[in-house]
Amino acid sequence: MDLLHKQLDALQRQLSFVAVDPIDWKFYVQVFSWSVSLFEAYLLLRQYPLYSKTEPPAALAQHFSKDEFLKSQKYGKDKAKFSLFSGLYKQIIDSAFLHYGLYAWSWTAAGKITAKLGYGPEYEITQSLFFAFVLFLLSSLPSIPLSLYSTFVLEEKHGFNKTTPALFVTDLIKGWGVGIVLGAPFLAAFLYIFQWAGTRFVPWLMGFMISFQLIMVILYPTVIQPLFNKLSPLAQGDLRTRIEALASKLKFPLKHLYEIDGSKRSSHSNAYFFGLPWSKHIVIFDTLIQQSRPEEVEAVLAHELGHWYYLHPTKMMAISQLHVFSVLATFPAFMHAPPLLRAFDFPKAIAARPPTIVAFLLFQMILTPVEAVVSILLNAVSRHFEWQADAFACELQDKLQAKEMEDMGDRLGRALIQLHVKNLSTVWVDWLYSAYHHSHPTLTERLKGLETFKVQRAKKAL
Repeated sequence: MDLLHKQLDALQRQLSFVAVDPIDWKFYVQVFSWSVSLFEAYLLLRQYPLYSKTEPPAALAQHFSKDEFLKSQKYGKDKAKFSLFSGLYKQIIDSAFLHYGLYAWSWTAAGKITAKLGYGPEYEITQSLFFAFVLFLLSSLPSIPLSLYSTFVLEEKHGFNKTTPALFVTDLIKGWGVGIVLGAPFLAAFLYIFQWAGTRFVPWLMGFMISFQLIMVILYPTVIQPLFNKLSPLAQGDLRTRIEALASKLKFPLKHLYEIDGSKRSSHSNAYFFGLPWSKHIVIFDTLIQQSRPEEVEAVLAHELGHWYYLHPTKMMAISQLHVFSVLATFPAFMHAPPLLRAFDFPKAIAARPPTIVAFLLFQMILTPVEAVVSILLNAVSRHFEWQADAFACELQDKLQAKEMEDMGDRLGRALIQLHVKNLSTVWVDWLYSAYHHSHPTLTERLKGLETFKVQRAKKAL
């Protein structure tokens, strides 16, 4: 531990200029955030002309009818227009927050609220909780019109929306409630660790955040998910038999197999698994069951179990923890930096003793361009994992010595095509747009990959 702290102290000495140099951080954040936003707009403009194509890629021509392809193109074009508008709209709101000093105003407003409740400025954590709540309201309200349009205009137009206005409002209130009930204790504990550990908070905070993630693995399916969706045991039948047999052969620690009423809100479909290492739960959307044959759903689950087999969730969590560690290791230099707060319109009295939550929020803003690059790298890792999971499904026959799984790759290909057709997913994708936004390879790439895996397997068998 001492060696770790020595390395962290050396890093802080390199960054000590932050606490004394009067850098115009607000200007830099404005430039950085607008640069990222305009780059994302540029990517959309690169992608947009592809929605005018009238024929699917040659590799997909036999799988898409003319009508299905044109519907997907119209859906993609409408989503692109909305994304372009919403991205710039959100950036303008964020930029206005910075320009008019609403972060400083929110901290002052939180202080007035705590003062009325009989708490002075020495109760920093209490004031920080109200600060977070005020900011949450200020940032959430402008996004509600976007959510309304996306749900009741965009998704409705293309036949996906199943959400009623009453359900929309209920979901919004429940989401806010869950955020407050879980977020307030988490934030209070998060800030307390800073107070308790001082500048040596990094290992303690990492331990706390990992513990919280593990607790959420238990709480989400048992407490939070039922507030929004109904999880029912998957009915007895061919699909359940197939999945249980596959899980048993792979020694996947399957505890529960659920069907979720995804059709309650949308006709989009999906499947996933979650849980602790010794107790896993598989969840299948009712829309996926309705849209695909049991053997195709089994292939989708074979792909998902490939992620488990290769420890992809654990590896991705380790990568994300390394990223979090890097962020936290850099933060102490900004934690007690009056010039940072002064650059964002905070009064001298507050800037002299920067509140931890404020310093951390402003520090995250400074990292905006770094986070954009990190997201691209994480997408690259995720796509690599997707290739491995696809290959796993193709190789199941050899791994399990099960002849009935010989065509698993073909089944997975049919399932992917079916999912793309039913979800009106885009099949023409610009490579740079995909690299930035997509955590999965495109459908064309995956089908070519599945064909390659099949050929390679056949060569091995010779």
